[in-house]
Amino acid sequence: MFPENKGLNLFYWFYRHLDINIFQYISVRAGIAFFIAFFLTMYLLPKFIKWAKSKNASQPIYEYAPSSHQKKVGTPSMGGVIFIFTTIIATLLTIKLNNFYVVGGILTLILFTLIGIKDDYSKIIKNTNNAGLSKTAKLSLLTIASLIIVIIIYSYGHTTTVYSPFFKFPLFDMEIYAIAFWVLVLISSSNAVNLTDGLDGLATVPSIMAFFTLSVIVYITGHAIFSSYLLMPNIKLTGELAIMGAALIGSLIAFLWYNSHPAQIFMGDSGSLPLGAFMAYLAIVSKSEILLLMIGFIFIIETVSVIVQVGFYKIKKKRVFLMAPIHHHFEQKGWKENKIIVRFWIISFMANLLALMSLKIR
Repeated sequence: MFPENKGLNLFYWFYRHLDINIFQYISVRAGIAFFIAFFLTMYLLPKFIKWAKSKNASQPIYEYAPSSHQKKVGTPSMGGVIFIFTTIIATLLTIKLNNFYVVGGILTLILFTLIGIKDDYSKIIKNTNNAGLSKTAKLSLLTIASLIIVIIIYSYGHTTTVYSPFFKFPLFDMEIYAIAFWVLVLISSSNAVNLTDGLDGLATVPSIMAFFTLSVIVYITGHAIFSSYLLMPNIKLTGELAIMGAALIGSLIAFLWYNSHPAQIFMGDSGSLPLGAFMAYLAIVSKSEILLLMIGFIFIIETVSVIVQVGFYKIKKKRVFLMAPIHHHFEQKGWKENKIIVRFWIISFMANLLALMSLKIR
């Protein structure tokens, strides 16, 4: 109850002094966080776009990208800095900060955003995609950030059992090996969203859908009655993370206003890396690591297309796709950018709907 968490956020004051009882509910605070993040992003992004253009802070276009991408030259990047910032502000105003999982979630966003900023800033300053972090340096930083998060979770005593969709009981206990598994999930998810962010709004909407699904899941796992009814693990305190998910959805919808085709701003690595990492974090704390494959199906397809392309070329010296990630393959086949984007959104919607349905089928 709120009285036990004195002074932890702005809405405690309303509850304490105005006796407005609704502010104790996660669902209400999630809605408030959504609108705070949405309106704050809508206010800040135009100012950031104007500032970025005045500083020529534009993302260099990949030299091998389809020719249609050349018209995007000069579009500002690093929009992720804004929507992550507004998410954190909305979170701090509405969430219970004495919650271990909340602190871990905020730390995840901050660490992966800093890595993205470093990569984006290098590209912008030198005006070339090759000027960012090297693959080794980037992987090393992602690994270090992931280890920090994972070791904290493990030390706290977060359950290391593995759950699977459609099964009532855990499959097995990973014990100490959970550390390596969780690091892999964090790195893979952050890179998957990063690879998908190649067309206007392509990564934004599937991220919104994924965070909606994951927010529902963390709310259920944090609720003793709902989790028992749906035969899901009950993990105390995780429900508050639904507020962070709602805040991020609000900020992403506002970002989409300016990121939809033709984009006025790109999210950059400073947006895609923390988005993927936070998806992984929500999946880990709610024991939905395997279900994340369905929730982030579009991101998986994009990643697998790159792996297949590179691997097959090394072995056979032939390409499976005209270009990877796979969205570029369809561009090369003559599909319009909007058609690719919307069709990928539809696939993402269907995959997330199936993920939500799986919660009842156990």
